[in-house]
Amino acid sequence: MAQSVPNIAPWDQPFLPPAPEWNGASKALLRPASDPWASGFEADPAHDFSPNYADTRAWFDRLDAASDLIRIEQFGVSPEGRPIYAVIASKDGATFDPSKPVLLAQAGIHPGEIDGKDAGMMLLRDIAFNGKDGLLDKVNLILIPILSVDGHERAGAYSRPNQRGPRIQGWRHTATNQNLNRDFMKLDQAEMRAVMGLIEKYDPTLYVDIHVTDGIDYQYDVTYGFNGENGGYTRSPAISAWLDGTLKPAMNGALETQGHIPGELVFAIDDRNPKAGMNDGGLAERYSNGWGSAAHLPTILIENHSLKPHEQRVLGTYVFLEEALTLLADKGADLKAAIAADKALRPAEIPANFAPDDKPSYTRAFKGILYETYDSVASGGKELRWLGQPDPILWQVPYYASHPTLTLKRPTAYWVPSYRTDVIERLKMHGVQMETLTAPRTVSVDMLRLEDPVVSGRTNEGHVPISVKTVEAERHDWTYPAGSVRVPTDQPMGDIVVLLLEPQSSESFFAWGMFPEILNRVEYIEGYAIAPMAEKMLAADPALKAEFEAKLAAEPAFAADPDARLGWFYERTPFYDQRYRLYPVGREN
Repeated sequence: MAQSVPNIAPWDQPFLPPAPEWNGASKALLRPASDPWASGFEADPAHDFSPNYADTRAWFDRLDAASDLIRIEQFGVSPEGRPIYAVIASKDGATFDPSKPVLLAQAGIHPGEIDGKDAGMMLLRDIAFNGKDGLLDKVNLILIPILSVDGHERAGAYSRPNQRGPRIQGWRHTATNQNLNRDFMKLDQAEMRAVMGLIEKYDPTLYVDIHVTDGIDYQYDVTYGFNGENGGYTRSPAISAWLDGTLKPAMNGALETQGHIPGELVFAIDDRNPKAGMNDGGLAERYSNGWGSAAHLPTILIENHSLKPHEQRVLGTYVFLEEALTLLADKGADLKAAIAADKALRPAEIPANFAPDDKPSYTRAFKGILYETYDSVASGGKELRWLGQPDPILWQVPYYASHPTLTLKRPTAYWVPSYRTDVIERLKMHGVQMETLTAPRTVSVDMLRLEDPVVSGRTNEGHVPISVKTVEAERHDWTYPAGSVRVPTDQPMGDIVVLLLEPQSSESFFAWGMFPEILNRVEYIEGYAIAPMAEKMLAADPALKAEFEAKLAAEPAFAADPDARLGWFYERTPFYDQRYRLYPVGREN
């Protein structure tokens, strides 16, 4: 299709709302372009640029060579063959002091949203050369500057139309067209598998996932959040209490002192009517904050505001990371205690499949931007025009939380057959502990029969999802061959195990479409065989006859369908496929 975009510098994006004037104190963090250690972001006169993969790596290699505090560690390889690396800042050498908290800051899971890389380059430089090495006295820092390295290199001026800079941006998805921030549970992608290995190796105390948001305009430039904020639901209540009561006040104070406007995560329920309300954006474990809550790893999702200039967002991220290091040095022991408390939890019931509430939980004070509506000849309706001026009147908007639509019972353990090596390996990548059978073993387990599976009519992240609402537990003595695994739920990752292995869970391997084979019935019977058999069944079993006649009376469509009628009898014969819709993961109760 022919391009009809006007011939303008794309980063000018004149269709975007004007940005409020900003001159925060954090601008003092910038080094001049003449500084030999100026980052590519700082060297750009407009501070609207982020260097490519090769230049970023070359800059970090130079930093590594020049400072004993900095080292680079490759921890994965992308689908297109690029090394995925972390930059580690520590005074401990190659082996971390286990008593020190560890901050893991992840940038570029969505490569167009690259503020964390540019902020991290500045902070690491200042730690190495500009008097901030004291930040490492009691804390270690791991920065992933670019997680989605292939998406980072699919860069251009037209990647994110609703984001103000940098003028060349990476692509949101990976080389395999996957969104890594949907992969924290299923672990399809090389990049996310690598992250899990890094987390298992270094056991971070705080995980910060840095993004740039979409959606409505507002005054805040750095928004961030976590599951359990303001008393919302969380699988890690002690961690959430620390983040709410300790981190938030300190972080907001640090950002405000440097001229930024911090705020809670903002997800408008109606972009055309921003005062209609906000919601929590969902609590699903496929996202970093949801996964962190279930894995008992304190996880903060930063969403810098896309309509603020790149410079403002980068500097706000720098302040955030520096304050996080300072806070972990002072209060990290308390956070570690909270982690230990949450890892000891073993809830008998696991809430799942969260959906937005119909009624708001409370009213939130909100720093809005003035706007007006107009009649659009393009859309044929009312559209919203942001005016770029802070609204002097504080908005009061309803806030909608989420609620579980399913409660799962926690079994003692699950049994996964050896032929599902893919499932077993993904569980291991999560750090799940399990027993591997060295010889066949027959065990008494509950197997779930799926009553109403529905295959989605569209793909999602390279999968065809399958949902099921009703399951029927059946007791079986099942023989699991050597190589099968017993996965106990009495472990810190037990909640993750339940959510991945219960087929009704929307985060399960089954829900992602990884068990389609059990929906195939592989043996049939012809009418000439089943009809006389069914007639004998009716004659021999009065209860069956009564059940059949009741179904005929209640369901006219069934009564008029010969194949459906004969199929009903076939399901009640020993010839029927007894593994049809039988989920092969056993539950030990």
